[in-house]
Amino acid sequence: MNSKLTIMNPKVDEFLCNAKHWQNEMIQLRNILLACQLTEELKWKQPCYAYQNTNVILIGNFKDYCSLSFFKGVLLKDTDNLLEAPGENSQSVRMIKFRSLDEVVQKEAILKTYIYQAIEVEKAGLKVELKENNALEFSEELLRKFEENPNFKKAFESLTPGRQRGYNLFFNAAKQSKTRISRIEKYFHQILDGKGINDCTCGLSKKYPICDGSHKDIL
Repeated sequence: MNSKLTIMNPKVDEFLCNAKHWQNEMIQLRNILLACQLTEELKWKQPCYAYQNTNVILIGNFKDYCSLSFFKGVLLKDTDNLLEAPGENSQSVRMIKFRSLDEVVQKEAILKTYIYQAIEVEKAGLKVELKENNALEFSEELLRKFEENPNFKKAFESLTPGRQRGYNLFFNAAKQSKTRISRIEKYFHQILDGKGINDCTCGLSKKYPICDGSHKDIL
């Protein structure tokens, strides 16, 4: 593939400029991803990289590490044993964690093979075969909310399996109970409205029902 850098998104520039942790590491990861001809956007408050409008990889910024998350990482050949599941219930996403700039630099060639694999997965139109929703394990906090509010439980169960899974993964990813509760409360009304975690709520998205960040332009 052509190694020429693609266009840098100014929203990602701002994100990296304001990053308090892992700034240099994420900049290096960004350069590697752009060299692989992926389109750069800011989604879910993180740099996101797409191939022909399909999300492929997300740069993550955490307290103890930064990461590359492959949306269909389970389909990749993990030749160097780098991929990790972000949670017990993660069926598709796999991530690579980094804890130093040297680690990113040293693994650049290997990372590009994983990135190109992910692109080939999209070119081939491969899909991840997800388990049925009854395989999901809900947190105690979510189950408690179901008991407290039957309408909320009904609304959640009325969501598509993919939307249910998206919320469940997000809630379960929080290590502390208070964080899980906060996340559930934050998306309480969105769930009641029948919308997924990444769905547009302002009605301005050009990719409706998917959110494209148009709400940020509202003054």
